[in-house]
Amino acid sequence: MSHPARGPSLETVGMSKHFGALKALQDVSVSVPAGSFHALLGENGAGKSTLVKCIMGFYTPDRGKLLIDGAEVAVRNPRDAQALGVGMVYQHFTLVPALTAAENLVVSRADAPAFIDWRKERKALEAFLERMPFRVPLDRPVSGLAAGEKQKLEILKLLYLDQRFLILDEPTSVLTPGEADEILGLLREMAHRGEITVAMISHKFREVEAFCDDFTVLRRGQRVGGGKVGAVSTREMAAMMIGDAVVRPSAARAKAPKNGVTLEVAGLFAANDEGRDSVNGFDIKVKAGEIVGIAGVSGNGQSELVEALSGQRPIKLGQVLIHDQNFEPTRDHFDRFKVFGLPEEPLKNASVPNMSVAENMAFRKFDKVPMARLGFWMSREPIRAEARELIARYNVKTPSTETPIRDLSGGNVQRAILARELSGDVDVLIVANPCFGLDFASVADIRAQIMEQRNRGAAVLLVSEDLDEILELSDRIAVMSGGKVAYLTDAAGADRTTIGRHMAGH
Repeated sequence: MSHPARGPSLETVGMSKHFGALKALQDVSVSVPAGSFHALLGENGAGKSTLVKCIMGFYTPDRGKLLIDGAEVAVRNPRDAQALGVGMVYQHFTLVPALTAAENLVVSRADAPAFIDWRKERKALEAFLERMPFRVPLDRPVSGLAAGEKQKLEILKLLYLDQRFLILDEPTSVLTPGEADEILGLLREMAHRGEITVAMISHKFREVEAFCDDFTVLRRGQRVGGGKVGAVSTREMAAMMIGDAVVRPSAARAKAPKNGVTLEVAGLFAANDEGRDSVNGFDIKVKAGEIVGIAGVSGNGQSELVEALSGQRPIKLGQVLIHDQNFEPTRDHFDRFKVFGLPEEPLKNASVPNMSVAENMAFRKFDKVPMARLGFWMSREPIRAEARELIARYNVKTPSTETPIRDLSGGNVQRAILARELSGDVDVLIVANPCFGLDFASVADIRAQIMEQRNRGAAVLLVSEDLDEILELSDRIAVMSGGKVAYLTDAAGADRTTIGRHMAGH
């Protein structure tokens, strides 16, 4: 079926999808007018991804219709969606790293010839890029492109394949604020010229307000609201998203005790999985009662830094000092120096998924009295008693202390691990993307817990790709670029644009 090189309207009518007892979508109707930029809002688990997968043909809805330009269409698989001009830019890149941008574009075509006449294709690609709002270097392997260029290439690929209804899934999580504004601004201009229609899944109200025309809010699989952007405040949008969930107010920032430097990382080097140095002479000092936020675009060594500090990756060179004493990331040093942490993806990095909630909560104390007697004999009851107390204190929702921790929701895994890590006396706290993928209530709760530790005098190193989180919590902000600190500023006078420039490596 041929379709015009214009952005079509798209509508879902009464779309429902169940997985066993879970009603992932219930009777959801969403209308995206032609040539508009639409925001799809909702917390994790609200049904946004399920709706999009039904539109794209990854799932078959149980009920409901899909209309494109007012006509009902059947999408049985992603190929059908592509034939109708509907394409999606995913959170994770789908490009082939070893091929150049030009090769990625040409081989993505369904009609790509077995023998490619590159002179002819180059000419056609140049003519195509002339009509596009942004360019990328055609001859460089994708592995050598910056994240912003890769994201541009993903979007160019869809336009090259003549996809005119673009679905963007959290498209700016890998971009600097400047790159995000540039790309979203150019797409909005194309939409308003009628060349494309855009639906964007986002959780960043700033971007929704700046670039979107209309919005739809999903909650627990149902459409609970929507309207024109600008006619409702972000507070009202947030209220639609969270419903009646109680959000804990963020903890007040107490005056920090003046105890000098608690944590110092000096000239740290650590290699990534390919053996290249991704932490490259990293230096930072964190005082007692201070949160230092490490901002940066994903892939600048943040994950390797946290893994090196938590003993999951060897430190090649450099030194970590706590209270001016040499710290090695071993269990006895974590204990002695009172170092605690919440790594990224705690289910994978800070727990044993098939062990119970109580056992996971006991990892710090299982070999100490009262949990252990004679240094080796573990007692079940004290382990359960401690878990019951922590579950109540940290509001962990779990059927019982004996439930395997992998059966808990993401927010509750996060809370359970935090409960274990914050239940003792904390001098140093190292947290990485602590709120990634969590709902509003969990986010507020976890940020308040981190602030409370700072107020009690802990030195907190917060590594996060969420710039709003960094700006909200930090006392000082460091930008990590190319494996080291590229910029350091007091949070009180921090300027988002300057931070963005340093994140981009300028």
